[in-house]
Amino acid sequence: MGIIAVLLGASSAAAQVDPSFAQCAACHTVAPNQNRLGPTLYKIVGRPKASVPGFAYSPAMKAQKGSWTEAELNAYISNPGAKVPGTRMVYPGMADAAKRARLIAWLKGVK
Repeated sequence: MGIIAVLLGASSAAAQVDPSFAQCAACHTVAPNQNRLGPTLYKIVGRPKASVPGFAYSPAMKAQKGSWTEAELNAYISNPGAKVPGTRMVYPGMADAAKRARLIAWLKGVK
């Protein structure tokens, strides 16, 4: 019974994850204080850019000013290299605006 509860809990949690995050999850996590190849995306909306402790940001990202607003995230996720020339993020971008909007809304709601 305990195993079933754990599996159902895992399935329920997975069902809540935005499907577009699978692309991000290759390099990022939404767990607090846990960086991977990329910095954690936990509470990214509203967070100052290049501000996750312990993460080695590129000089290009360190030079970015301001916070990650929904509009800034949308532009960056659309085409990281165009938004921040010199970024180390090799992801080519998410072309689908609706997917980006859902992803950003999901990231905003991660607690």
